[in-house]
Amino acid sequence: MRYILPLLLAATPALGDSTTAGKTTECYCTDRNGARVEMGEMICLQVDGRMFMAQCQMSLNNPMWREISDGCLSSGLKLPQPAVDAGGVDAQI
Repeated sequence: MRYILPLLLAATPALGDSTTAGKTTECYCTDRNGARVEMGEMICLQVDGRMFMAQCQMSLNNPMWREISDGCLSSGLKLPQPAVDAGGVDAQI
């Protein structure tokens, strides 16, 4: 038992996953423009003419982009056009 205790005490600094010399290391990805993207966020990436949804994740203690799906999410919602003839609306209301 007395041989195991020093080994456990020596291994405790290695168990800290996000601190180095008492400082917290912030992990994040960067997009094409250098803007910060937090872990778990998904964005549309364009690489070599290909567009796909990617998520910021960790791999072997390094932030990386992981492809989630082909293509990017977009909205095809068309905005309604305003009525041209508003003759039936009372302007005094």
